[in-house]
Amino acid sequence: MAMEVSDQEQSSQELDLEEITRKISFLDKWREIFSYHRLGSNNPAPQKLRESLFGNTVCVFSQEWKKACFRFHDPFSDLAFALEVGKGGARSIQMAVQGFIIKYLLFTREGKDCNFHCLVAISKQEQERALAAVLADILWAAGEAQKATLCLVTEETYVTSTPDHSRDDFMERLQLFEFLKKEATEKFIYDHLQCFKGEASHGVILFLYSLIFSRTLERLQNDLDVSTSHLLQPNAGGFLCRQAVVNMILTGRASPNVFNGCQNGKSQELLHGVLARSDIGYLQWGRNTSQDGSLSQVGSMLRTPKLPIWLCNISGNYSVLFSTNRQLLSDWKMERLFDLYFYSGQPSQKKPAHLTIDTHSHHWERHQRDDEHRPGRWFSPVEMVIRTKWREATINWNGTVPFF
Repeated sequence: MAMEVSDQEQSSQELDLEEITRKISFLDKWREIFSYHRLGSNNPAPQKLRESLFGNTVCVFSQEWKKACFRFHDPFSDLAFALEVGKGGARSIQMAVQGFIIKYLLFTREGKDCNFHCLVAISKQEQERALAAVLADILWAAGEAQKATLCLVTEETYVTSTPDHSRDDFMERLQLFEFLKKEATEKFIYDHLQCFKGEASHGVILFLYSLIFSRTLERLQNDLDVSTSHLLQPNAGGFLCRQAVVNMILTGRASPNVFNGCQNGKSQELLHGVLARSDIGYLQWGRNTSQDGSLSQVGSMLRTPKLPIWLCNISGNYSVLFSTNRQLLSDWKMERLFDLYFYSGQPSQKKPAHLTIDTHSHHWERHQRDDEHRPGRWFSPVEMVIRTKWREATINWNGTVPFF
C-alpha cells in the first residue's frame, strides 16, 4: 500500500514538473514575440513624443481627441462596415483607418466575394476581427515589417510633472508592448480591442502613439523635412493632423507632402513626398487647390493606388470613396463607366451614396463643366474631388441628393 502511494506521489511530481516546463517554454516563446516596458521617470520618450506631436512638451490633447475611438455602426445594417466618426482632428485618422477596413472586408478576407453585400452583412465579431487586422497591418507597415509597438494605459503613473512637462494623467501611464511578429500583434490587439473602441478609451490617441512608436522617433525625424517639424497643428482650440500623419497611415512613412518622390521647394530645400504606390489612395480638393501650386497637387502614387479605395480630403473634411471592383484600376477600359460608393462619416448619412461615373467625353457635358467655375455657380465638392482623378468625368448620383 505504501508503495502505491509513493508511486502516485512520484507520478504527481512528474506531472507538476512537466506542467512547469511547459509553462516556461510557453513564456520563452512569447518573450521571442513581444516584450514590454514602461515610460519611466528617467525615460526621455514621453517628452520626445510630445515634441514630435505638438512641437513642445506643454500642449495636451483636447476633449474631442480624448473622446475619439474606433466604434462601428450597428452590425447587419447599411453602415455595418463604417466607423462612427466625430468632429475634430481625430477624424482624419478615423477615416484613414476606415479605408483600410473597407480594403479588409472587400479584398482581404478569404472566401468572400467582392460586392457591396460583403460590407453590410457582417456581425459584431467580424467588425472586431476587421478592426484588429487593420490596426495591426498599419502598425506593422510603419515598423517596416520588422516590429510593431502597442501603447496601452495602466492604473499606475510612471512619469512625474516638471516645469517643462505638462501632466495629462494619460501619457504618464503608458506601457509599450513590442512585437516581432505581425500575427501576434493582431491577436494582442484583438484581445485588448476595448482599449481602442471603448467609450473613454482614448482609442485614437493610443493608436497614434502606437503608430509613432512603431515607426520609431528616429525614423519619423528622417521622414519629415523642413516644411514639417511636428505632426499636429493648432486649430480652433484643438489640433489637426498634418499630412505626415495621414501619409504614415496610408504608406507607412510620415512623408509631409503628397507629390511623387522628392522635390525642391521655393528656396531649393529638399521636400519629401510619396515614394511608392500604396494600397489605399488619397484625393484632395479645395476651392483654392488650383492656386496652391504644384507642390500641393496629389501625385500619381496616391491618385492611383493598388486598390480602388481613396481617402478624400474635401476642404479639410475627410471621407472615403471606393469601388467594389478590384480590377478597376488595372484596366483602362473599366474606367470608362463604373460605380463608386461614397461615405462621408456625417451623422446624417444613413447609407453610402452610390455614384455612377462616366469618363466618356461629351461636348455638351464639357460646356457644363466650364460653367461650373462661374461666380455663384453651385456644384458638389464630391464631384470636384472625383474629377481630380478622372478629369472629364460626369457623375450620376442615382437619386441621392448631391452633397454640398
